[in-house]
Order: sequence, then C-alpha cells, then structure tokens
Amino acid sequence: MRGRTAWAAAGGAAALVLVTATGAHAEGRGDVRVVKTVVNGGGNVIVGTAKTIRYPVDITVKDNSGVKGLLHVSTFNKTLLFSFADWNNDSRCTKKSATTSVCRATMTIDPAWIADSDDIDSNKLAGVWQVNANVEANDGDYWISDDIADYKVKRAARLTTVIAPEKVAKNAKVTVTGKLSRANWEDLKYHGYPGQQVRLQFKKKGAAHYSTVKTVTTGNIGQLTTKVTVTSAGTWRWYFPGTTTTSLKTAGGDTLDLK
Repeated sequence: MRGRTAWAAAGGAAALVLVTATGAHAEGRGDVRVVKTVVNGGGNVIVGTAKTIRYPVDITVKDNSGVKGLLHVSTFNKTLLFSFADWNNDSRCTKKSATTSVCRATMTIDPAWIADSDDIDSNKLAGVWQVNANVEANDGDYWISDDIADYKVKRAARLTTVIAPEKVAKNAKVTVTGKLSRANWEDLKYHGYPGQQVRLQFKKKGAAHYSTVKTVTTGNIGQLTTKVTVTSAGTWRWYFPGTTTTSLKTAGGDTLDLK
C-alpha cells in the first residue's frame, strides 16, 4: 500500500480522515452546533507542483454557554475519501456574541506529500472535497459534524500566448499559438491538457476590456493554434475557463501593431 507510512511521517492526517469518512455520523452531546462553514473565503483551492498551499476553514459555532473551540478538523475528496491536506491542530476562535464564535482552522498542502498520500493516481483527488469538524462548547458540550462544507481542490493550469508576426498590415492574417498544461501531482510536472475548449480573446488598442473572437480545442499535447484576420492594433490572449478538476487560467497577452 503505497505511501501510508510516508504520509504519516509528513502530516499524519490521512488515516484520521479515512476513519472519519468511513464512520460518517453527526452526533455528540448538548446543543453546540456548526451553523456555517466557509473554505478559502469561498474560492477554489489551487494546487500546483512546488508551492506549499495554506488555506483557511472558517467554522461558525454556536452554543448557549459559548464556544470553547475546535477539537478536530479534516477534509478529503468527497468521492474517494482520501486527503493530502493536513491540519496542524492550530485554530483561533473569534467571539461574535455570547453564544457564537467563528473558529479558523488552517489547512496545509505540500505538493511533495501528495503522491505518498494515497494508493491511487493522486490526480483523481482533484474535484469536490468536504469538511468534517468536531466542536466543543464551554459547558463541555461537543458535536461531531460531518460534511459541513463542500469546495473544490483543483490542479493548477498554465497557459501561454504567442502571435506571429507581431507587426502586419491591416487585414493581414496572423497565427496565434499557445499551450494549455496542468499540474500532475504524481510526478510534480506540468503536462499538456488535450481536448479542452479555450477562448481566443482580443482587446483593441485603447480599449478597457477583452472580447472573445473564437473558441479553439487543444491538441493532443495541449497545443493551440489558429489564424485570424487583423483589422486593428491590440492585444491577443487565450482564456481557459477551467473545469471541476483544473483551475481557470488567463494567459498573458501578446500585442500586435499595424504597419
């Protein structure tokens, strides 16, 4: 079984997550409850191949005696029940009223841990994740709360734009190329992402916004190529809206001038 020992040494969270997920329940003692949970400010968690990612899980807890804090927090892929996110048992609760506090747990993902965190292709863990938390009140009440929030953990994308030539006469045709790739969590490299719809966008010189000119499908190694007729100077770029498993990405623009 690949990686269980290595993951335990790195963070120790995977086994706890699996136990929590397998024995799913929502129970405890008393009236303490989770009333709201927001992960990463409501945004997706984007994980690449090198940078360690830390993101907050803000859990609003309510009890008539007041809130003592978080006993445990875990998060994992909702379908496969594996995780490579680690909670370091640190949290900070901010009192909002006599009965309600917002407690923040910080999750950590180090890409170097990912391949050793499970016994499958780790890339399959991209997608919808859930949060579980055990909370405690000042009077000793506690509650084991499962699936208190869903969010997406996505593979980071890269996207490039190149236009040639960069200076042409009006109504000339030019070629716009690029490449879409995404993080592979097994080998910690970026690989081309084939078969994806990517939008070619143009912003006329002096304009404030881009508009979509056409949509192009990436080739077998993520390559993009198309020809366009140029009627004015401006900047061209590729835009990928993302998927359930891969992040949105906007390429840097390439500027074209008229002769």
